[in-house]
Amino acid sequence: MKKVFQLTSPNKDPERQLDSVIHEIRKYIKRERKKPLPDKVDYWDFDCKIGPDAGSAKGFSLDTLNASIDKFVKADKPSFYIEILSKPAVAERKPKEKSEDDTKETKSK
Repeated sequence: MKKVFQLTSPNKDPERQLDSVIHEIRKYIKRERKKPLPDKVDYWDFDCKIGPDAGSAKGFSLDTLNASIDKFVKADKPSFYIEILSKPAVAERKPKEKSEDDTKETKSK
């Protein structure tokens, strides 16, 4: 998704317009997460950028989506550009630590 969202609308209250923008973004993320995963991939990750326009957009974490949008609302900006692109990701596996019970069982055999 690469899109410029308007924060002002002649037909809507600013709070309702903001709610509809956030709803559309979350709907896109949900739709992307439902797509089938390629082989040897654990989940969909997202590259995110936000800014006043495409040229000056800066990266942000998906966890801080609302805070990133709120910065533009508080600054009374009429619009903002957001870019959210999905990418396949593999979860990092922690090495399994041997417990004392595992070592005792292997020694007794």
